[in-house]
Amino acid sequence: MVFGLLGGVAAGKSTVADLVAGSSGKVISADHLAHEILTEPEMIARIAEAFGPEVLDSNGQVNRSALGKVIFEDQEARKQLEGWTHPAIRARISSDLKRARACGVPHIVLDVPLLLENDAEHGLAAACDHLIFIEVPDEERDRRAQHDRGWAPGEVARREATQLPLSAKQAAAHWTLRADGTLSELNENVRTLLTTIARLSPPKAP
Repeated sequence: MVFGLLGGVAAGKSTVADLVAGSSGKVISADHLAHEILTEPEMIARIAEAFGPEVLDSNGQVNRSALGKVIFEDQEARKQLEGWTHPAIRARISSDLKRARACGVPHIVLDVPLLLENDAEHGLAAACDHLIFIEVPDEERDRRAQHDRGWAPGEVARREATQLPLSAKQAAAHWTLRADGTLSELNENVRTLLTTIARLSPPKAP
């Protein structure tokens, strides 16, 4: 089965992805693929030329925090960067998904932040057997972003202003998973959800 994760910034999608995939599954993370692409020399040079050397760190690598501040304050800059990175990310996601399916991986999890927003370009939502919305209150996500990422208060809401409303994401999902408790509670919630899904959606006969 292919699972697509939906939810807000700092909702814990990466943690949920690992739990849903389990030891025998496969997580395909757009963020990890983006990180790989941003380390390529040609992309680094292009970014530095477009956005200035201040978006690079002391080792000449892309400083993602500095770059994020630039592109989220300038819509045209964001579109420019996405025009360079998104086609490559989509191609790698498609390749990884095809390979995982061919290998018979039982749980494939797509951790793609803009899964619905960019569906017209990549069509990944339709490739998912189950879309799971990860529900975490706004104030908790803001707290997590401040604590774990060093973001300023309100930064989560500012970044989400460029995305599809959370209400629309939840409406598009097949399932909602509560994820604002402890890791133990989250693990139990995921286990319960997967048990329910397995009962209602048994594997197709070969």
